[in-house]
Amino acid sequence: MKNFLVVAIFCLTFVQMRASEDSTAIVQQAMIEAYFAYLDSVEQTFDFQKGNIQIKDGLATLLVPEGYKYLGPEKSALVLTDLWGNPPDAAGNHSLGMLFPEDLKLSDEGHYAINITYSEDGYIDDSDAKDIDYDELLTGMQEDARAINTDRIEMGYEAVELVGWASPPYYDSAEKKLHWAKELRFGTDETNTLNYNIRILGRKGYLQLNVIGGMDVLPEVKTKIGSILPGVNFNDTHRYADFDPKLDRVAAYGIGGLIAGKVLAKAGILAKIGILLAKFWKFIALAVIAGFAGIRRLFGGKEQVVESEQEA
Repeated sequence: MKNFLVVAIFCLTFVQMRASEDSTAIVQQAMIEAYFAYLDSVEQTFDFQKGNIQIKDGLATLLVPEGYKYLGPEKSALVLTDLWGNPPDAAGNHSLGMLFPEDLKLSDEGHYAINITYSEDGYIDDSDAKDIDYDELLTGMQEDARAINTDRIEMGYEAVELVGWASPPYYDSAEKKLHWAKELRFGTDETNTLNYNIRILGRKGYLQLNVIGGMDVLPEVKTKIGSILPGVNFNDTHRYADFDPKLDRVAAYGIGGLIAGKVLAKAGILAKIGILLAKFWKFIALAVIAGFAGIRRLFGGKEQVVESEQEA
């Protein structure tokens, strides 16, 4: 796949330098179609699963929600790195699998995925949840995002604005499940990006379900959240209620810190080339290949950012 990228980028760059605007557009379209065909061919080798899935050697159980299909850790890592161009283990955690819409292919417009990981930061004391002012928390997160932009620009990345809550935080204290969504704006792009986060708290850490997609998938995700949350649970001895203060470590932050994270601290995670033609939001992170900065401008490229989830 990486060889495919290098050759494709070289060809496109050469054509852009030597050919007319019309012929460049033809080559761009041909490359995109070739890449989508490659996605389809790879996806045909995937063994998607339904039903009950054991996560991380019995840590938790996932009941695949209706309308979704599950892909195991090995192939999910292939999707994240080889197909979508992310650095291996870029988020600091190994993927434990991904959920995909059952009726969509990887190459379909409007496709999205939910990546599952686990962070063993310790037991999270949720006593602060009832006192959190989410508007105040958002203001602080926006200030943190602006402060980081200076470094991002110096590193050659676009500035990112935390526009606001795409869906405000909601914490189910009985089930120990938390979800919220942020709306992000990259540079001067007219279309914003969705960062939807789901957390299930456990004895020694939490499961993370991060939605990878554009703002246009928000209505569907909000509709499906009611079927996703009940199907993800820690198994016996790993549940939140199994916490033993004599044996287990307590995390250095509570619910507020879990939501705030270290906003936008890890650039380049799940990188993308913007709204590629028909708003196709995921493609290859051409920007990471040195010497081809013009490709990013050509496609309106930008990298999608994922929170550092406290482990950085």
